[in-house]
Amino acid sequence: MSNVFPLGELIGLSLARNSLRELAREVGDKGLVCFPDVEHVILKDDRSLTEVFKLFDLIHIITTDHETVTRITKEVIEDFAAENVAYLELRTTPKKNVSKGMNKKSYMEAVLDGLRAVTSVEVDIFNEPNFDYPANAGIYARSNDGASNGSGKRKIYVRLLLSIDRRETTEAAMETVKLALEMRHLGVVGIDLSGNPVIGEWLTFLPALEFAKEQGLLITLHCGEVPNLVEINAMLDFLPARIGHACCFGDEEWAKLKSLKIPVEICLTSNIRTETISSVDIHHFADLYISGHPIVLCTDDSGVFSTSISGEYSLASSSFGIQKREMFQLARNAVNFIFAGNKVKQELEQIFDLAAKSLEF
Repeated sequence: MSNVFPLGELIGLSLARNSLRELAREVGDKGLVCFPDVEHVILKDDRSLTEVFKLFDLIHIITTDHETVTRITKEVIEDFAAENVAYLELRTTPKKNVSKGMNKKSYMEAVLDGLRAVTSVEVDIFNEPNFDYPANAGIYARSNDGASNGSGKRKIYVRLLLSIDRRETTEAAMETVKLALEMRHLGVVGIDLSGNPVIGEWLTFLPALEFAKEQGLLITLHCGEVPNLVEINAMLDFLPARIGHACCFGDEEWAKLKSLKIPVEICLTSNIRTETISSVDIHHFADLYISGHPIVLCTDDSGVFSTSISGEYSLASSSFGIQKREMFQLARNAVNFIFAGNKVKQELEQIFDLAAKSLEF
């Protein structure tokens, strides 16, 4: 099977284990964390959900200076490019750090610096001119920096989703949405709601998410990571462009999801290692795949869960008996659910069609 995938990282700035350990030691030396405690979690593969969010807390601490954010972003893109990923949606939560002169905008500028620093492949980070914005979405301007450099290097399309953390206030969430609107011409295509699922209330973030949708930003929600049927139903009623995980749905919620045909971001390794799903053989991927529901395989966070996009496809194939041709089609179908515009979708389809000619199914 060709190792060409349209969707890669769909949460956070995914850190390689060695880089995370090195950066954790640095903040440990500064007294910001207890390094032996976090090192133990970093070195584990089978992290509990509590340990996962302990690691995410560490990442929030680490990514509060511009140089580190730039470095991590560059490494993430290079890691996915090395896997021959063709299209990557990278989520990150814009942060503030007054002591380092960081605000949400300068944080995102550091992310963009990391994208521009990649030299192993050509990184396309800019929205295409024919992206279909609604009339009230503001003026679109395309930067020439996104043009091909003529080097003949392989290209990876990278689009950015700005994440609202569930610990944030309504005002902070609105600030993130306004920043996303300001940076649309720099590859920002949507908003994500994520973070510890037992923290925060849906109604806190609803005004910002509604405003984002009104302005034409696409929305994806971490939904159903824990049993909270009231919130799950409210999120489905919001009609996001995608949802992530969908692990703790009841029968009525499954029926609603399928009737609405909301695409689901499937993260097999993440769900098993956090014990949100007890074993891969009972994972809801199988039901959604067999029923033809729109799905896309994702890593969740490749560093936190010690996985890769290739590993996720391999796991799905071996666990559910899906053959090479069908796995290839699963990857190609995901082009329909990405947040980029029609031009990028057409180019990705051409990449898949070209790859198909050289494959032996």
